[in-house]
Amino acid sequence: MQQMVSITPLSNITNLHPRIFLLLGIPGMEAIHTWLSVPFCLVYLGAHLGNFPLLFIVRIDSNPHEPMYFFLCMLSDTDLILSTTAMPKILSNFWFHNREIHFEACLVQVFLIRSLCSMASGFILAMALDRYVAICNALRHSAIPTHGVIRNLGIMSVVRGGLLFSPQPLMLRWLPYCRTNTIPHTYCEFMALIKLACAETRIFRLYSLTAAFLTGSLDFISIICSYIVILYTVFRLPSKAARLKTLGTCGSHVCVILVAYTPAFFSFLTHRCGHNVAPHIHIFVANIYLLVPPLANPMIYGIRTKTIRERFLQILTSKKIIK
Repeated sequence: MQQMVSITPLSNITNLHPRIFLLLGIPGMEAIHTWLSVPFCLVYLGAHLGNFPLLFIVRIDSNPHEPMYFFLCMLSDTDLILSTTAMPKILSNFWFHNREIHFEACLVQVFLIRSLCSMASGFILAMALDRYVAICNALRHSAIPTHGVIRNLGIMSVVRGGLLFSPQPLMLRWLPYCRTNTIPHTYCEFMALIKLACAETRIFRLYSLTAAFLTGSLDFISIICSYIVILYTVFRLPSKAARLKTLGTCGSHVCVILVAYTPAFFSFLTHRCGHNVAPHIHIFVANIYLLVPPLANPMIYGIRTKTIRERFLQILTSKKIIK
C-alpha cells in the first residue's frame, strides 16, 4: 500500500485540484481485499437477481398493481442504480488494485450516491403513508392513492433528492486539495472528500448536515409517527386474528425500514460523533448501506408478500411444465 501511494506523481498531490484521486479501499484491511470481494460480488449479483424478477412480476402482472407495489418498483430501481454507482469501482479496486478515479467521476459518484439515498428514503416514506391510509382509513384506500398521487409522490422524491444534493459536487469542486489526493474509502463520499480539503469547510459541513436532516431524519421521524398511529389503530381492533393479520401486512415494510435506516444512521453518526470508531468499521458499514438493502428488499417482499411469492412460484412452475 505504501508503494502505491509513493509512486503517485507529486503534481497530483500538491495541485489544488488533482486530476486523479486514489481510493484506498478499506484501510487496515488491504491484505484481505481479494477475499472481501467475494461476498461483495455475491451480494451485488444477488441484488440484481432479486430485483429484476420482482420488477418483472409487478410490471407484467395485473394483480399486484396497488400503490405499495408501485413504490416498491421505484425503490428497486433506485437500489439497483445506487449499488451499480459504487460496486463496479469497488470490485475493480479489490480485484485489480485499480484505485484511480478521475475527479469529475468522483463528483458524479458523490452526487448519485447522496441523491439516490434520498430518493430511496422518500419511497420508503411513501410506502409508510400508504400503509397508514390502508389501515387507518381503509374505506378510502382505493380512492386516495390514485395513479396521479403515486406519480406525484415519486416525482417529489426524485426532485427533492436531485435539488438538495446537486450543490454538493459544486462545493467539492471549488475546494482546494493541497494535502493529498488519497481517499481512505472504497468510493467517493462527501465527508471523506471534505476532510482532504485545505480550506474552511464549516459551511459545507453544515449544508451536508442540513440536507441529511431534511431527507433521512425527517423521513424517519414521519415514518415513526405514522406507525405509532397504525399501532394505535391495530390494537383497538376487536379481533386478535384481525390484529395479527394487519400487523403481518406491515411486517415487510418494517423490515425494509430497519435494513435501510440502521446502517445509514450508524454511518452518519460515526462521521460526526464516533471519533473512537475504527475507520475500517465505519467504511465497512458504509459499504453495507449500499449493498445490503438492494439485496434484502426483494427477499423481504418476495418471502413475506403472498401475491409476489405465489406469482413467482407460478412463473417457475409454468416454465418447468413447458420444458
